[in-house]
Amino acid sequence: MDLVVKGRGGRVSSQTKKQVERKVARLLRREPRIQRIEVELIQEPNRRVNGGHRVEMACWLTRRTFRASSTGSDVDAALEGVIERLERQLADEHGRRRTRRVLGANRLKSGEQAADEGESPSSREWQE
Repeated sequence: MDLVVKGRGGRVSSQTKKQVERKVARLLRREPRIQRIEVELIQEPNRRVNGGHRVEMACWLTRRTFRASSTGSDVDAALEGVIERLERQLADEHGRRRTRRVLGANRLKSGEQAADEGESPSSREWQE
């Protein structure tokens, strides 16, 4: 998994990079198929605008890309918010995949159902 940490409007310290790695580990536990994560730490020049710190994150899986952003009074709060949003997106996607897989396995085809009842699908339609 590739992790890219960028900074805009300020420098990214090694302590902040370690903190980002620790938080991103939560995402990897939820979805091990993550290929690349880009984190952009943005420091607003005017601190009154949305708390002064914004974090944007993009997470690439095999066929999907998830993006989230969050603002906060410090980098920690903004990072926590963006991680929670991405976790929710990954959980929702996992649920959609699981539902599709389970429903597809239990679904009968229309021809199979009619064959089980002993009549053809076309004759049943005419009777109704």
